[in-house]
Amino acid sequence: MAAGGALLLVAPVLAGCSGNSADDVRTAAEAFLGDWTTGDLKAAAADTTDPGATAALLEQTAGDLPGATLAAKPGAVAVKDDKATVAWTATWDLAAAPDWTYDATLDLAEGDDGWQVVSEPTIVHPRLGAGQHLRLDRSLADRAPITDAGGTPLFTPTEVVNVGVDPAQVTDLPALAAGLSAATGIPAEEITKDVQAAPAGQFVPVVTLRRPDFEAIRARVFDLPGAVFPTSTRLLAPTSRFALALLGRVGPATAEVLEESKDADGTARYATGDQLGLSGLQRAEQARLAGTPGFSVSVVSTDEGTGDTGVEVGTVPPVPGTAVQTPLVPALQNAADAAVATQPLPTHLVVVRPGTGELLAVSSNEAANPGNALTGRFPPGSSMKTITATALLSAGTLTPETPVACPGTTTVEGREFENEDQFDLGTVPLTEAFAQSCNTTFIQQALTLPDGALSAAATSYGVGSDWKLPVGIFSGAVPATSTGTTKAADAIGQGQVLMSPAQLALVAAGIASGTPAAPVEVLGAEPAGPAPAGPSPAVLEDLRPMMRQVVLTGTAKALADRGEVYGKTGTAEFGDKTPPDAHGWFMGYRLGGAQGDMAFAVLVEAGQTSRLAVDVADVFLGAVG
Repeated sequence: MAAGGALLLVAPVLAGCSGNSADDVRTAAEAFLGDWTTGDLKAAAADTTDPGATAALLEQTAGDLPGATLAAKPGAVAVKDDKATVAWTATWDLAAAPDWTYDATLDLAEGDDGWQVVSEPTIVHPRLGAGQHLRLDRSLADRAPITDAGGTPLFTPTEVVNVGVDPAQVTDLPALAAGLSAATGIPAEEITKDVQAAPAGQFVPVVTLRRPDFEAIRARVFDLPGAVFPTSTRLLAPTSRFALALLGRVGPATAEVLEESKDADGTARYATGDQLGLSGLQRAEQARLAGTPGFSVSVVSTDEGTGDTGVEVGTVPPVPGTAVQTPLVPALQNAADAAVATQPLPTHLVVVRPGTGELLAVSSNEAANPGNALTGRFPPGSSMKTITATALLSAGTLTPETPVACPGTTTVEGREFENEDQFDLGTVPLTEAFAQSCNTTFIQQALTLPDGALSAAATSYGVGSDWKLPVGIFSGAVPATSTGTTKAADAIGQGQVLMSPAQLALVAAGIASGTPAAPVEVLGAEPAGPAPAGPSPAVLEDLRPMMRQVVLTGTAKALADRGEVYGKTGTAEFGDKTPPDAHGWFMGYRLGGAQGDMAFAVLVEAGQTSRLAVDVADVFLGAVG
C-alpha cells in the first residue's frame, strides 16, 4: 500500500547545473508535489505556470481515480538555462485495488516569480495528452467455489429476476404495493415507504427471485403499473435453503461486510457493488474465496462521442481466490431438505459422519431461522438421557439390566416431576425405562450422582467445547454445579441444559463411533478443537443397545424398518404457558445403508411431541436408502 497523501524526499541526482539552481528547482517541484499529495489542489495549481488549467486537470484526475491518494518520490534534477526537469515516481493508493506506480517527469520553467511547474497534462502521467483523461476499471476474479465433499462446486451463476418499482410509471401506489405484497410476502407498507423515499428515476428493489420462483408469481405482478423486472445473474446454491446456515449467501456487498473485509491497516479490499459473501462460509472465508482485486488504467478522450477505447497505461490483474471444500454430501442434503419441508413448524436436521465430525448436511425448512441448526440454544428434553445414562453407567452402580423404579410421578424438594400422561411402568430394567423415556427413573437415579457427573459425561462428548470454526456452532451447556430440583430437571434435558441440533448430532456421532470428534465444516482446515475424550468403551457397549431398543420397541419404533437405527426421543418444555409448549427432538445414528454410517439430530420447534421429529427422521432415512 502506498504512503497515501505523502511526499517522499530523496537525495537528488544533479546534472547540467551550477550554483543553487538545482536546489531551487527541487524546492519548487517538491512544493507542487507536496500540495498535490496532501490534497490541496488549489495550492498545487498555484505552483504552476497556468493555475486555472492545472486546477481543472488535478480535479479531473481526482474524479478519474475516486478515493485514491498519491505518494510522490522526487528523483533526479536537470537544469539548463531557464528550463529544468525533475524525475519523480508516482504511487497511487487506489481505493479497493492494488497500488499503481509509474515513473514520470515534471517540466519546470524559471520566470519572474522563480521556478514553476509547467502546466501540461503530463504532470499527471507521461502519456496523458490534451483532451484526454484517465479511466480506472476495477476488476474481481471469478469467485472461487465452495464445493461439496467430492469437489463439485455448490454455487453456480444463476439467472434471477429483480422485482421492483419504477416510480415514474406508478399510477396507484397503494394498489401497486398491495399487489406486490400479496405475491411476494413483502409488507405493503414497506414497499410504499421505499418508493416514496426514492429519488426520481431510481429503481426501487422489492425482492430478488430465481427465475422459476418469479414465473410462479408472474401472472399476479407483471401487469401492475409501475412494477418492473430487470434480470441479472447471481452466484447461488442449488436451492434457496441448501445448507443455508453453513454455506451462506452471495450478494451486493453491504457496508458491514466491506468494513470487516478491510486489511489489518484499514485499507479497503473491496468496494460497493462487488458481489461478496453475506453470511455463512461465503462470508467467513471471504478473502480466500474472493481473491485480490485488480485494475487497469487507460488514457481516453474526454469526448465520449469519439468511441475512443483508450490506451492502457497501467494494469494489475486480479488474483483469483482458492476453493473451499466442505464435507457436504448433496444426496444427504437434498434428502434432509425434503424431510424438513414436510413440517409446517420450524424444523432442523443436521447430519454428521461418526468418527470424523464432518457435517454432511445442515438443513432447515422455510419456517425456520436457518441459523438455529448450528447456533440455536434449546432444551434437549429426554434426548439428554443419552448423557444422563452415560453418567449412570460410568458410575458403575447400574447396568442396562438393573431393575429400576418407574413411577408415574416423583417429588424433589417439593416439586413434582412426572412422566408423559403419568405413565407408570412399575419396576423395569434400566433399558426399558430408557426405551420408554421414563423421566422419574432418570431423575431418581441422577440424584444419586455427584453434582458434576452430568457435566462430566456431557464434556466427554464435546458438549461445552469452545469450537473454533468459520461458522459458529453452539456446543451446548450442562452446568456442573446444579443441585436439587435443577439437577433433577437437568437429568431429563430441562433445567439449565441447552443444546443445538448440530451439537446433539455430534453427541450421537460420538456414541456411534466410540471416538467423539470436533466438528468439521471445511475439509483440510485446522481442527476446531481437541477431540473429546469420550466415555469408556464399556459404557458405550452398554449404551448402544439401550438406544437400539428405543427404535425396536420404544418411543421411536416408527423407525424400526429403516435399517440399523439407534436413537433417543426428546420432548422439551419451554415458556410460561399452562400447559407449557414443547420442542420435539430425535437424535441418533444409523449403521450401514447406501450413504454409510451417519449420525443426526432432528428438532421441530414447538412441535409439542417427539413424534414429529421421528416422522422427519423417517422421511429422511427412507429417502437416503
